[in-house]
Amino acid sequence: MTISSKRLLGGVAAAGLIVGLAACAPAPEKGEGAAEGAADFVPCIVSDAGGFDDRSFNQLSYEGVQKAAEELGVELKQAESNSETDFGPNIESMIGEGCNAIVSVGFALSAATVEAANANPDTDFILVDDAADNDFDGNKDADNVKPLLYDTAQAAFLAGYLSAGYSQSGKVGTFGGMEFPTVTIFMDGFKQGVDHYNSVKGTNVEVVGWNGETGSFTGGFEANQDAKSVAQNILDQGVDVLLPVGGPIYQSALQAIKESGRDVALVGVDADLFETDESTKDFVLTSILKNMDVSTYEAVMSSASGEFDANAYVGTLDNGGVGIAPLHNFEGKVDAALVEEVDALKQEIIDGKVTVKSYLS
Repeated sequence: MTISSKRLLGGVAAAGLIVGLAACAPAPEKGEGAAEGAADFVPCIVSDAGGFDDRSFNQLSYEGVQKAAEELGVELKQAESNSETDFGPNIESMIGEGCNAIVSVGFALSAATVEAANANPDTDFILVDDAADNDFDGNKDADNVKPLLYDTAQAAFLAGYLSAGYSQSGKVGTFGGMEFPTVTIFMDGFKQGVDHYNSVKGTNVEVVGWNGETGSFTGGFEANQDAKSVAQNILDQGVDVLLPVGGPIYQSALQAIKESGRDVALVGVDADLFETDESTKDFVLTSILKNMDVSTYEAVMSSASGEFDANAYVGTLDNGGVGIAPLHNFEGKVDAALVEEVDALKQEIIDGKVTVKSYLS
């Protein structure tokens, strides 16, 4: 289904907050020797809908916290959410478990996280993919919440440029799960990358599913018939590259691609789908990476060492918080000159010679 874009105020207000807190804040430093005195430290994590095995943002965040727990030699406590009504109770259950640091995964958990943080000022909260500014005044709503944010528009820009150069049909597509800023930031960056390719090459590669203001969304983050139907609708318009944004919905897109019988490449998000899901290996052109496993790990380790810094972290191409995955099986299918152009474009974005717009910049 096609839904008109309602630019959620949280995303817009986040821009002002990030400028004030950490426009390019460094990644949380690893707490060397953090295990000392950390025997009683309890790290915890609460998922968004989709579960910790979504091969996407929930799973990556979980892996980062799990790594920290293993290095500290402590038990990780977790709560998996199946719906929005689980968020508050799940966070409260983690507080009841005596958690010292609680990672909340996803934009949708922001309000519940802020409420719990204000009620529990001695607990460190780490909020993935949101600025914790629910009243949209440009200020973080709780002092003990560390936002982990990712300017994935930069990486998606590269994927869009690559996709435009790879496309034979002159049409590439994208669709999202729900119309959150953390979803549309991928779609925005992807379209900007295609537009940049057109500007440089004098071509007219079309983006189906997102025009910068309106786009196609499934209404959720589940791999189901709704997601498959949206993917089929976009495929029917002749695209030969497809970017689904929203955790497991890529599985529905992959099914639709297989059933189409056409040669369509898939672009993954969050994690490298080639590495996380063997069924995608013959279809994945690249993936737009959010290195949430690294940033959640380092934030938890800083909490364990008593050096928790609640300032916002923003992942960029420059600091390695975002990026694109290798071409893997598509290496021989993509022109070497195009690969060189993408590499050069990455450096131009880092150097500020090419501007990528997003709610975080």
